[in-house]
Amino acid sequence: MRLLLVEDHAELAEWVARSLRHAGFVLDVLNRGDHADQSLRTERYDLVILDLSLPGLDGLEVLRRLRNRESGPDKPAPTPVLVLTARGSTEERVHGLNLGADDYLPKPFELAELEARIKALLRRAGNQVPLVRLGRLEFDTTTRMAAVDGQALALTPRELAVLEALLARVGRPVAREALFEKVFEFDADARVEAIEIYVSRLRKKLEGAGVAINTLRGLGYLLAEKPAA
Repeated sequence: MRLLLVEDHAELAEWVARSLRHAGFVLDVLNRGDHADQSLRTERYDLVILDLSLPGLDGLEVLRRLRNRESGPDKPAPTPVLVLTARGSTEERVHGLNLGADDYLPKPFELAELEARIKALLRRAGNQVPLVRLGRLEFDTTTRMAAVDGQALALTPRELAVLEALLARVGRPVAREALFEKVFEFDADARVEAIEIYVSRLRKKLEGAGVAINTLRGLGYLLAEKPAA
């Protein structure tokens, strides 16, 4: 899962980023509203964590512009937005919700609550069931833990991001470029070919799970259950 954190308080941003990356999320961090607006025009995120008091452009204006771009019959599903704010008035919360915010979390907050709200929004946005089963592989969408025959798989954050992206489209190919966007932050010093490394590592860890990651030339990668022998 690739998230965007927009927060101009450097220490808070670092604290949150460290925790979310440790939890296995791929995270881009920006500290200005105008930079966030520009990034949201070109990048696709699974969720945005948005502060309101930002230099360059207010957080509510960033949200308004995002929702305007997402409106229309042929547009993608709206990006979940979790607002962080020290502004606690009911009027402001109502205004933010009317503009399209999905949830509010007032400052100060506990990291455990932030992570729980993020996971709840992601499940809601993806209409995820709590437990995904494929072959002998099980993936808990609540804890974001994978297991084979009840034994937990030790996955790095990038391997986990690859698995999540493939599980979201079981039986359908995922383009290499789409996987790259899910796995690497925008300032990562990597080329799209690097995704092959993480697919290869994940393949090895899924050996014996009754599933296969197939490479489809020109289409990308497809996760599917292996046929019974």
